[in-house]
Amino acid sequence: MKPRTRARSLALQALYEIDLTEHLPEAVLQVRFSEHQLDADLAGFARNLVLGVLPLRQQLDAYIAEHAPEWPIDQVSVIDRNLIRMAVWEFAVFGETPVKVAINEAVELAKRFGSDSSSRFVNGVLGSLADRREEIGQTLNALALSNKEN
Repeated sequence: MKPRTRARSLALQALYEIDLTEHLPEAVLQVRFSEHQLDADLAGFARNLVLGVLPLRQQLDAYIAEHAPEWPIDQVSVIDRNLIRMAVWEFAVFGETPVKVAINEAVELAKRFGSDSSSRFVNGVLGSLADRREEIGQTLNALALSNKEN
């Protein structure tokens, strides 16, 4: 597994645990980092992914629900939901990851961690969200800024 993919995998595992248990993010990250050795840059990337996605979950989920109307958000698997959240955060907020790379990485992780249909679902939702990247980015960046100020 490529180094950035390993960091994304770790972030996915952390977000999955946080969603299911509501453990504190920093505690979850510490355990993950102790189990999987990543260099400082990759650990920082994984931390940014987790801490970037968490405060935006509600808005990210609204986008997912809008682009997958046949699937109520609570019926979307935790893995799929977090892969989509991560990819959207990467291409719309983080801005350093090209859209195609973010989508491809999410699809590959869906094949590894999701169900048989996860990769198709993740690809389809992300494909439609990518068309709105700039609009989504503006909304999420404003929301992230607002969260920091509060």
